[in-house]
Amino acid sequence: MYEVFEQLLQKNGVTSYKVAKEAGVTQTALSNWKSGRSTPTTKTLQKIADYFGVTIDYLMTGKDISAPQELTAKDNRDIAKDLDSIMEKLTSGEDGPASYNGEELSPEAAELFRDELEIALKRLKIINKEKYTPKKYKK
Repeated sequence: MYEVFEQLLQKNGVTSYKVAKEAGVTQTALSNWKSGRSTPTTKTLQKIADYFGVTIDYLMTGKDISAPQELTAKDNRDIAKDLDSIMEKLTSGEDGPASYNGEELSPEAAELFRDELEIALKRLKIINKEKYTPKKYKK
């Protein structure tokens, strides 16, 4: 973790003393962090992250988690295929009628459900790409 902090120091051309002073963090906290005696508290990490304009996740891992992977055309085709399959099963009654509180879904409710399901499938695809793509294939 401290390595990312050092990289940010070099990138921004500042010293740890300056960061401590301007971010309101103690030099002791940074020294203990550097030597491995302790890890800064979440509050301290947030102050440091705010100082550099990064997230705590970035400060801890060096990865910009806020920039999700993009979906490819194939990903979008796969999602559309899965979405059509799920909606076909729901509307055909193959797995039982689609209902909520004992009432069948209206066409408007089914369309809203489809939209929300599409959003969920896209999010899951991005999460799975991040989680299961080997590092050697990541950009």
